[in-house]
Amino acid sequence: MTELALHPDRLFPADPDTRAVARRLHAEVAGLPIVSPHGHTDPAWFATNAPFANPAELLITPDHYVFRMLYSQGVALEELGVPRADGGAVEIDPRRIWRRFAENYHLFRGTPSRIWHDWVYAEVFGLKVRLSAETADLYYDTMDAALKTEAFRPRALFDRFGIELLATTESPTDDLAHHKAIRDSGWKGRVVTAYRPDPVIDAEHEAFPEAMKRFAELTGEDVTTWKGYLAAHRKRRAVFAQAGATSTDHGHPTARTADLAPGEAEALFNVIVSSRASPEQAELFRAQMLTEMAAMSLDDGLVMQIHPGSFRNHNARVFARFGRDKGADIPTRTDYVRDLKPLLDRFGAEPSLTIVVFTLDETAYARELAPLAGHYPALRLGPAWWFHDSPEGMRRFREQTTETAGFYNTVGFNDDTRAFLSIPARHDVARRIDCGFLARLVVEHRLQEDEAHEIARALAYDLVKQAYRL
Repeated sequence: MTELALHPDRLFPADPDTRAVARRLHAEVAGLPIVSPHGHTDPAWFATNAPFANPAELLITPDHYVFRMLYSQGVALEELGVPRADGGAVEIDPRRIWRRFAENYHLFRGTPSRIWHDWVYAEVFGLKVRLSAETADLYYDTMDAALKTEAFRPRALFDRFGIELLATTESPTDDLAHHKAIRDSGWKGRVVTAYRPDPVIDAEHEAFPEAMKRFAELTGEDVTTWKGYLAAHRKRRAVFAQAGATSTDHGHPTARTADLAPGEAEALFNVIVSSRASPEQAELFRAQMLTEMAAMSLDDGLVMQIHPGSFRNHNARVFARFGRDKGADIPTRTDYVRDLKPLLDRFGAEPSLTIVVFTLDETAYARELAPLAGHYPALRLGPAWWFHDSPEGMRRFREQTTETAGFYNTVGFNDDTRAFLSIPARHDVARRIDCGFLARLVVEHRLQEDEAHEIARALAYDLVKQAYRL
């Protein structure tokens, strides 16, 4: 069996002088509380505080990073227990699922998933040998036994990880019952929601018709009229704010925005609800709604997040068989300069509005996003996201944006995960990479070390609280 050991200098620069500075910086931020302002963990975990069922259900079945890699190597999603849309048979034995994962763990060498998983195994479960087919049962038995104890229930882990705040993401059609249960429980952990209106904005979303019906039921508004539809959004945003939300989130295919005249917007909406919208009209409506959401954010103070540029469900066969979020979302080229202009023309100079923009198109960092965020008061850059939530992705983000946008037009780190145990692992990676980047600026005499200490804390803790108004 090969030893599993996390090197204390992992991810730090190889140069000894730079590494020494990085160590000093990291020592100051490693223990800071975790603020996770955007993610997709399940609020039911914290509402019920029920034990996690088993290692496979916790670490494999919900994690699209895991099964997209295995799928790429010919492992069927059914073998990993991923539920089928038609209710068809899938593997239900969690130990067999775990063994399948373990025998393929070598596929994750060099990936951020390997870093996150090794951190969880070593730091959370205290495992001392590397995961492989040979050690699969040792891993499973160790973790399964731990998950049956009070110390590994969701709330206990939340506290153990030093999480100050965790935001989940819900649709306007969610009744937020789990968030109410958390508040009513008396537990002190702070779990809030975020407003993700995609199912009632995107006419091409397969759930759009049913979501609109539920939207009307929850708000008492006639959402088949433009006036009633906008009023319904305002009502649900207010309910979300009462449940702790400080942000909205918008996962559109592009960054396109529009600012139509009121009559034009109403006419477009009438086409959308008629179920006769063309793809171009659906895209124009999404674009208009980003501007409408910005207007509402100016009124209610919710921070606006735009996550564009993913071709969702690219694998039609997997989508038909398993549904959304199954590892088949692929980045696309994204235009920010032209697409954001209508929104920025109207609201870009508003200092009381915060719009956080993310990208999956790294070519836009230096050319578009850093110059935009380095100019418009309302605009901030979200951190390296999704496919770029990785050591090299984080370095590229800092290298390509800092000279133009600086550090203070960014918003710290978002883990954006469905995998609860990966949250501290991901924050550990981000803090180490940022400290390494700052250390290089110090040894190149571009930054004084006392300034680097201030920036390291800001990137790990202060900026996220400021940007998301926590």
